[in-house]
Amino acid sequence: MQEQLVQWLLGLYPSLDEFADPLAILIVLVLIFGISVLIHITLHRWVLPSLEGIGGSHQHHWQKVMVGHGLFGRVALVAQGIIVHVQAGLWLADGTVPIELLYTVSELWIIFFALMSLYSLLDTALDGLRFNVTARNLPIRGIFQGVKLAASILAGLLSVSILIGQSPVILLSGLGAMTAVLMLVFKDPILGLVAGIQLSANTMLSVGDWLEMPKYGADGDVTDIGLTTVKVRNWDNTITTIPTYALISDSFKNWRGMSESGGRRIKRSFNLDATSVRFLTESDLKRLYRGQLLAPYLDDKITEIEQFNHSRNVDLSSLVNGRRLTNLGTLRAYLTAYLRNHHDIRQDMTLMVRQLQAGPEGVPIEIYAFTNTVKWLEYEAIQADIFDHVFAILPEFGLRIHQTPNGYDMRMMAAQGGDTRHRIPEPPEAANG
Repeated sequence: MQEQLVQWLLGLYPSLDEFADPLAILIVLVLIFGISVLIHITLHRWVLPSLEGIGGSHQHHWQKVMVGHGLFGRVALVAQGIIVHVQAGLWLADGTVPIELLYTVSELWIIFFALMSLYSLLDTALDGLRFNVTARNLPIRGIFQGVKLAASILAGLLSVSILIGQSPVILLSGLGAMTAVLMLVFKDPILGLVAGIQLSANTMLSVGDWLEMPKYGADGDVTDIGLTTVKVRNWDNTITTIPTYALISDSFKNWRGMSESGGRRIKRSFNLDATSVRFLTESDLKRLYRGQLLAPYLDDKITEIEQFNHSRNVDLSSLVNGRRLTNLGTLRAYLTAYLRNHHDIRQDMTLMVRQLQAGPEGVPIEIYAFTNTVKWLEYEAIQADIFDHVFAILPEFGLRIHQTPNGYDMRMMAAQGGDTRHRIPEPPEAANG
């Protein structure tokens, strides 16, 4: 086309023989530039705004996501580079400086905006997959970041090969000697990519899980699983960043199982004053019989004890003989019945009230049960209500909470004349039966 334009100019102005070629090149460059500007205005002023308006008003999430990451605009810029490249081949003669320059610029333009288009496509896919349950269990972000890194390296190699005029294969063959350096430079991304695949394959962690990793000060929800880091929003709203490969090399606690089970464990104990533990008297039994939850237990237990003592002719005049009800054992039975009838406690999971090893702090009684909710606020409210009831009900059984003396106790003893002697009450009469 350039030669035809030169012949046309010489036909019109034979005196331009010396300037025909430069003038023809200038005219071609102006045409290429004018066509490119016209296409750019057409695409970016009319076509793309129409597409973005249609996508933004669409009800489907995917259409909105594609518009939000500028995918259409970057693809249009790639198309413009291709058009310039094609125009250079049509209008200019091979081997000339202008065509080589346009080829180089257009190819670099195409590579750059093709890379940006790939970034937008991956971001669009990542944003669109946020609402997919299956995709949320996969380290999609880390995989996409790995693809971006590989694409960036490839684009860099292609750009360098275009600038130096050599085949990319030569550059790739030369990278073999730099393998050790590349492994050192990209150590964290490689380890992160492998760790992300392992986390996904073994379903060890996904976005939204409650992660606890004391070594890194992490205790909260996983908000992002990237190529090199995992972000955790702690319960105090701070952000902890953990290397992805550390989740493979170190141990961590994932509370997903608790969330999926629908029950959250209560495992808390309270200490009783050992000196308040005693046998129940007749008056105690009459009082406790009025408790609806205790009456069935007392009936069965008293009958069992009476039969046992009668079968062995036990002398009940001494407290060391036979079997008797204690206030501590009756409390455990009451708390078990109370939890069995609690509407916020899971009855299909482990439920027990047990006595732990006694020590200087008294006799520990532990409540072990599961709530029917995993929400933190509701769980804490249920747990607090249960122990509020426990502390309030202890005097009914003649039991006391063990509590270390404080300044108020000391002042009370001083006000009573400094009498700090601990008076142990006389043992009450044993209940018959």
